[in-house]
Amino acid sequence: MASASGRWILTYNGELYNHRVLRRSLEREHRIRWNGHSDSEVLLAALECWGVEATLARSNGMFAFGAWDREKHCLILARDRMGEKPLYVGWIAGCISFASELRALRKIPGWEGGIESEALHFFLRYGYVPTPYSIHPHVFQLPPGTWLRLTLNDVRSIPDAPTFLSMAIRYWDLRRVVLQGLDKRIEGDMERAADTLESLLADSVRLRVDADVPVGTILSGGVDSSLIASLMRKATTERVRTFTIGFMEEDFNEAPYAKSVATYLGTEHTEWCLTGNDALDLVPRIAEIYDEPFADPSQLPTLLVTRMARTQVTVALSGDGGDELFFGYQRYFDVLRMWQLLGRLPAHGRTILAGALRTIGVIGGHTGFRLQRLAARIAARDFDDLFWNRSAFNPFLSAQVEENCHLPPLESLPEGGIINRMRYLDQARYLPDNILTKVDRASMTVGLELRTPFLDHRVVAFSWRIPDAWLFDGTTGKALLKKILYRHIPKHLVDRRKKGFDIPLDSWLRGPLRQWMGDLLASESLRHLPHVRGIDLERLTDEHLKGQANHGFTLWPFLMLEAWRQAHE
Repeated sequence: MASASGRWILTYNGELYNHRVLRRSLEREHRIRWNGHSDSEVLLAALECWGVEATLARSNGMFAFGAWDREKHCLILARDRMGEKPLYVGWIAGCISFASELRALRKIPGWEGGIESEALHFFLRYGYVPTPYSIHPHVFQLPPGTWLRLTLNDVRSIPDAPTFLSMAIRYWDLRRVVLQGLDKRIEGDMERAADTLESLLADSVRLRVDADVPVGTILSGGVDSSLIASLMRKATTERVRTFTIGFMEEDFNEAPYAKSVATYLGTEHTEWCLTGNDALDLVPRIAEIYDEPFADPSQLPTLLVTRMARTQVTVALSGDGGDELFFGYQRYFDVLRMWQLLGRLPAHGRTILAGALRTIGVIGGHTGFRLQRLAARIAARDFDDLFWNRSAFNPFLSAQVEENCHLPPLESLPEGGIINRMRYLDQARYLPDNILTKVDRASMTVGLELRTPFLDHRVVAFSWRIPDAWLFDGTTGKALLKKILYRHIPKHLVDRRKKGFDIPLDSWLRGPLRQWMGDLLASESLRHLPHVRGIDLERLTDEHLKGQANHGFTLWPFLMLEAWRQAHE
């Protein structure tokens, strides 16, 4: 789309939730005459009247866009604050190219492909490729909350990862938001704080249900999704539609809880039970949908629930971000307990103990695997290293490699404490590169627009003002969020141990996915890739199939990598 003057040409992916407010401001300040009602036209007018920085600062939404400035002969690329929408930038065959998906860049004449070694290491260790890397050399992800200005001069030299990061201009800084919040902690009445947070969330939901198409919400029956469904019911006169995935395996099935919440709220509820055979039908498409290697196994139910929702609605809300903002993950509590013990040991003592455990761990089987994983955690150089080791899929890959890799620095938080350190690390990296990548690719492949009220930047900022005691009461997290939820839903319907969106992967790989796994891991070329050499995949597979150990989550990144290679290389 072109601006009214013809100066700006825009290509755009996403949604400006406050485009009506921006439209009124532009009318008042610049007497704009509109041709239509789209947020794309508002974005173009804002760029022309206010410039890039002011437009981004005033925008509330999820977006990635490219805008060519005909007057100054430069390209502007920008991404939303929390990284809900993807944006790849590549130096390909003498051109600068950009897209929301790598598959678009692969169509460019002169494309060479290849695998970036550092990105491969991170993927195999964590299950996702972190910003600014992509799986391909010379192709980068623009960090959340940043924008780029590129001219023809920038075509001539191909940047490496640190240079690319230095080119990005930050218009919203998560660390600054964190520090400002920690410096202005809320004092006094928890009830008043709950009122303020509920008001912010309600307004965030109201903005996101504003659509001229049917809107629903994903419901797991947990704290986050139940609160969003409750607030959505108050924000719309339409009957709320809710969607849930369940499992035949009782240990993984949360569908009954979701149904209880849906019944209480009076929603129009749809439920689907995901079986191993459903997974077998889905896995051949994963490499196509996630056109970069991606290995969070919850991608399977996410794909199915978004597909199911799309049969009834075009837009859906989700509770993503609640765990990262309000201290909801079980691993947070695990790391707290581990650090209370390990933090007392000197670094050299941890190194010696870890070495001994690795030596014993070569015995293999379930015990050996657990010793290897424990050794990786004990060997942590500092708290951050322990936290990332706890988040890793693969304890066999050394974290030492990462010392020479180039990720955006995640500086310390003065006086923040380890509770807030974990929240910050996850919001800066795990949330955009794993969770939001998972839901964006799954929803976009079926044409469903998934909106996340918890990630409104006003909610994010407020969450950092919450005292630790209102996040973590010593046993569970989300204390303040639960106080709000209990205003809408009886406590007994939602008060239970968090399961997450886990799947029965171990049993599926021994059952319906067994042949698929065997075919992929038989690849000789896979075993010769950097970071794969030296890992005994045959032994891990054999131990898993015999039931000697549960290696499903360790093997999954290798399976996703080989499936991706066969689809795209």
